[in-house]
Amino acid sequence: MTGLLVLCVFAVVFNDISASTEVCTNTLLPGAKGDQGEIGEEGDQGKLGKNGPPGLPGLSGEMGLEGDVGHTGKMGPIGDKGNKGDTGLEGPSGLKGKPGTTCDCGRYRKVVGQLDVNVGKLRKAVKFVKNVILGLKETEERYYLLVKEPKRFREALINCKLRGGTLAMPKTSNTNRLMADYVSQAGLTRVYVGLQAQSKDTVGTSGYVYADSSPLQGFAAWSQEEELNSRVSPTTNSSCVELLSTGTWSYVECEATLFFICEFPKSRRRGGSGGGGN
Repeated sequence: MTGLLVLCVFAVVFNDISASTEVCTNTLLPGAKGDQGEIGEEGDQGKLGKNGPPGLPGLSGEMGLEGDVGHTGKMGPIGDKGNKGDTGLEGPSGLKGKPGTTCDCGRYRKVVGQLDVNVGKLRKAVKFVKNVILGLKETEERYYLLVKEPKRFREALINCKLRGGTLAMPKTSNTNRLMADYVSQAGLTRVYVGLQAQSKDTVGTSGYVYADSSPLQGFAAWSQEEELNSRVSPTTNSSCVELLSTGTWSYVECEATLFFICEFPKSRRRGGSGGGGN
């Protein structure tokens, strides 16, 4: 019985070997799908991957609490001056002052009156000194002094400057008339005035200038004969001007010796200047 069983098994195995030999090829055929196995244990954590793209912005959060006051900043630049404000309300009246003392006005009036008399006498004395002793003439702006010392033109300029003035300049008809009368009353016929021919400049022009370097323009008192010559520009600075007692001007060589008139500006007055033009 046992031998028979072994024989049968051998036959089956032999048949399987023979059959598999007959159908063997180079292709491996998968077997049937097996049953699902059991779930294994959790593996180790993997490596950190690359950063993904940024997400969309989130919604604005709620406003936070107000912070503490910061440090005081630097002072800014000074602003423009503002407009004047409205007048304020009138303040209360002050307290009544103490009564004054009785004044002896009669005595003070007498002193003031005597001062007025003394001032009047002093003014007359000054006028006498100016007009009689010194022989000064004056306008609202200037004093004029006739110097009876024969000098050349340049010497006359220096002499007036040393006296604190300048050689007189008849820039207006009124001043010219005053100076001419001054010459006539002194019994003279002509004097130097501060007007001289100017040398040609770089441009080639020339003319007459006053002692203060201002050009001759506007008023002029040339005689009829000199009027024609005055239209021709002078060619040398040796030509000076003399004032005649008639009030007209004439040419004279600067080397001639003549009397002359100096002028002096008056002192500045309060509230304005007394050193205006002629």
